[in-house]
Formats: sequence, C-alpha cells, structure tokens
Amino acid sequence: MNKRGPNQRFSISRRGQVWIETVIYTLIALVIIGLVLSFVQPKIQELQDRSVLQQSISMMNSIDSTIISLSQEGAGNKREMQISVRSGTLTIDGADDLITFSMTSHYQFSEPDTPVNYGSIIVLTHAQNNLNLVNMTLNYSRQYNITFNGQDSLYSLTQSSTPYNIFISNQGGTNPNIDFESG
Repeated sequence: MNKRGPNQRFSISRRGQVWIETVIYTLIALVIIGLVLSFVQPKIQELQDRSVLQQSISMMNSIDSTIISLSQEGAGNKREMQISVRSGTLTIDGADDLITFSMTSHYQFSEPDTPVNYGSIIVLTHAQNNLNLVNMTLNYSRQYNITFNGQDSLYSLTQSSTPYNIFISNQGGTNPNIDFESG
C-alpha cells in the first residue's frame, strides 16, 4: 500500500506547478525588459551623442574666442586651455589653417550634406548607414596662419578621459601666426 495519501500526491504536483509558473513569469519579464531596452537604448545613445556635440560646439567657440583675443592683443601673448575630448577627434590642421572636430554619432546634428553655420563654426553632417559623421570646422585660412609647434603640420587630439593642456600663442606677423603647443 502506498504510504502517501491522495492529498500528498496533489501537493507535490502543486509545488511543481508553482515552480513552472515562476519560471514562465520570469522569462516573460526578461523578454519585456529586453524589448524595452531594444527601443530605449538607441534613444539614450542619441541623447548622449547630442550632449557631446553640444559640448563640442562650446569647446570650438572657446578655442575661437581665445584665438581672436590673442590676435587682438598682439604678438607674444600666450594662453593655456584645457580641452576635453569625450568622443571624436579634434584636429589642428596647420597646412590648411583649419581646426576640425569630427565624430560618428547616432544623432543627426544638422540636415545631411548641408553646411550650417553656428557663428564661425561650419557644421556638416553626412549620413552613413544608421550613423552620422558630424564635422565642425573653424576655417582661418584668410585670417591667421595656424601652426602646431611652429610647423604647418597636422595634430589630432583623440578621445581621452582627462583634458588636454594646450597652449595657444600669437607669434606675430602681418597674417598673425597662431601656434598651438601641447602641454
């Protein structure tokens, strides 16, 4: 004879049913969380990129105002700047007298392939698959001779967790020579 009564068999299967329900509810919750994240994560990336691009506009404006200030104060003036590059690349192009910030972004900063002026900054967004290549350029080819360490060379500041110490100086001349040095 079976020592278990009819109620004991039922309680054992009832316990198994509770575990199966718990597993099913947990799987449903994980699927819902995964679906929410798949829709929310791109929006979060887009907002983060937007924030970085807005900070980059501020950085470029700060560089521009420093250069203008140095050119007005005459030869021999020098300023130290801390430049933070959280994402993307800041390029000082001495050969073409340009300062450019470039970043691949989830955020469409401006109308694709149409240059937009933000003060003296020219912003150009180019769509690439699901991303956008955003270029912000300060063009000094008609105003100043931009150099890095006294040479018409190309220098890039890449993404870094710590700010770069950059010295900007006015070296003089009829077309003022604005020189950048790393600190």
